Amino acid sequence: MINTPFLTGGFRPFFLLATMWAGIAMPLSLISMLGSGSVLPAGGVFWHAHELLLGYAAAVIAGFLFTAIPNWTGRLPVRGGPLLALVLIWLAGRVAMLLAAAALIPAWLGAAVDLLFVPVIMAVAAREIIAGKNWRNLRVLGLVALLLLGNIAFHTMDDTWMALRLCVAGIIALIILIGGRVTPSFTTNWLARQQSKVKPASFSRFDAVAIAVNVAALLVFAFLPLDSRLQTYLLAPLSLLAAVLLTIRAARWYGWHTWSEKLLVILHIGYAFIPLGFVLLAGSILLPGVVPYAAALHAWTVGAIGTVTLGVMTRATLGHSGRPLTADRITVGIYICVILAALLRIVATFIPGAYVPLLHSAGTLWTLAMLGFVIGYGPGMFRRRAR
Repeated sequence: MINTPFLTGGFRPFFLLATMWAGIAMPLSLISMLGSGSVLPAGGVFWHAHELLLGYAAAVIAGFLFTAIPNWTGRLPVRGGPLLALVLIWLAGRVAMLLAAAALIPAWLGAAVDLLFVPVIMAVAAREIIAGKNWRNLRVLGLVALLLLGNIAFHTMDDTWMALRLCVAGIIALIILIGGRVTPSFTTNWLARQQSKVKPASFSRFDAVAIAVNVAALLVFAFLPLDSRLQTYLLAPLSLLAAVLLTIRAARWYGWHTWSEKLLVILHIGYAFIPLGFVLLAGSILLPGVVPYAAALHAWTVGAIGTVTLGVMTRATLGHSGRPLTADRITVGIYICVILAALLRIVATFIPGAYVPLLHSAGTLWTLAMLGFVIGYGPGMFRRRAR
């Protein structure tokens, strides 16, 4: 089994298992939160949030890191037995959290098992980056550390929402940093092949300032109590500034010129959910009776995280398995489902009377997107790279 193609690259097991889990966790949590009986008596909404952030998103991050690091360092990828060990640690965490949420094992035991995964992937990734002397990419692990801190806080602190905000902040910051590298790079290459006269702007001091302001806004969002007066005087204006800077930055990549290339335009659409989230966050602070706080949260989680991760997973899987970089019908269907899921989830927060049906619709579309990846890309994970 260790020599199987399934364990030749981090994207294979982690992308597949992440989408399988996201497709299972969503309906399970919806049944628990909205059904007549509680499937997860000790979990509910917190289990739902944790498993989509520390289960799904963390697995995608691991798959991305162990696929990208060999390109960054020139070293051989983590594969075989070591990769299998990482996968088993992740699986153990999912089982432990499910059993703890169902009150079948003590909460401390579920926490102990769940807390293993992120520090282990950080340690392995750091070893590879340092061995390859690729020092600049250590900053990526600094943002992954926010996930670790958020997970520790989730299991040890009373303020569970702050812990989850910290996880969201870490993942969005990673998308801003990594997505801000690959999206304009892919766009530049594609536009050049189309012989377009348009060329995305190169990384400049403006981009550095935009990233710094956005990360600062995310950290304030994570750590500032929801009832603090500084929400109005600090977080709201900082969020609006972050949204403006990030919108200008993304506009300089000319994403609308990539509409015909679905593998590329999905990254631009996903990135656009980040400034939208900042605008909705500022609105929820300045106009609390008009703009729901949950709208901002789900613009980032379902919108940015869901859309960008699926965009990255589909493109990376095609490229690293030797398949043509072309979005087939299943891939386009995946993209449509996740975008609609994000939009419906945001709209649901504004219409209390239609909240439950809209929530179920968004959850169904999310599940279809994730299981669509499993169906369309899963079989290829077990095949050798095409020549």
